[in-house]
Amino acid sequence: MTDRLMLLDTASLYFRAFYGVPDSIRRADGTPVNAVRGLADIIARLVSDFEPTHLVACWDDDWRPHWRVELIPSYKAHRVAELVPCGPDVEEVPAALAAQVPMIRELLTELDVTVIGKPDHEADDVIGSLAAQATMPIDVVTGDRDLFQLIDDARAVRVIYTARGMSRLEVLTDVSVVAKYGVLPAQYADFAVLRGDASDGLPGVPGIGDKTAASLLRQFVDLDGLVAAASDPTAPLSAGMRAKIIGAADYLEVSPTVVEVVRDLDLGEFAARIRPLDTAHLAEVERLAAEWNLGGSAQRVLRALGNDVAAT
Repeated sequence: MTDRLMLLDTASLYFRAFYGVPDSIRRADGTPVNAVRGLADIIARLVSDFEPTHLVACWDDDWRPHWRVELIPSYKAHRVAELVPCGPDVEEVPAALAAQVPMIRELLTELDVTVIGKPDHEADDVIGSLAAQATMPIDVVTGDRDLFQLIDDARAVRVIYTARGMSRLEVLTDVSVVAKYGVLPAQYADFAVLRGDASDGLPGVPGIGDKTAASLLRQFVDLDGLVAAASDPTAPLSAGMRAKIIGAADYLEVSPTVVEVVRDLDLGEFAARIRPLDTAHLAEVERLAAEWNLGGSAQRVLRALGNDVAAT
């Protein structure tokens, strides 16, 4: 089997699991376990269908890094529950999900799934760095369009996009992004800067939507080319569009740093190869499955990860 690394945008997936599985599923003390069960089933499905040889659960050590907020204060501002001056801001997360995040982390550890985060960085930056530095084909699993910028057919980096649900996964390549948005993956970050993204609190350039952003990038290649054209009276740019770009100059100067994922993080050495668990880890997963009422989800993820357990 050819080596292939699967990178999970873990928070994206456990949010999907939480909202996709009824929170009436609980362990004996009443704590919901729907996100834990759902994530286990998502991982089982992904590993079974796409057959990666290596797996990393990428983690948000800081979901809203201050260095991004300093550049664009509105960045993810609508999702803040509490501002923390000297550490990661507290994200607004349903209490029933927040109670399960430590359980998810514990289960991943006992399943011997490599979990990687980086202080002051989002999971997107971990994914971007792993994808840039890997020497094998990459599958990025996410519901976040920002990661489309990583797609690269030449390096066999593709995105498994979950936004339409696990029963309607989309495998996105260079051709897919061009067909959907009219830009290449390498242009996607600039495209997002121009048209904005309300889900991230990214304002965009007023008056520029998807179609106009794509048209401008086809004509001028990237933001640098567009900004240069706006300052050049001989460039083929309408007066109205020229005024929009010049008016947004301050935003266009800082926003690429916010939108572009970091690709050069030093994440150290790690072993991410999928392999059967040793006896101690297998026993611990089975103990957690019984204690947490994980039902058949635990057996399904164990089997997908190569463990010889009964099918359910």
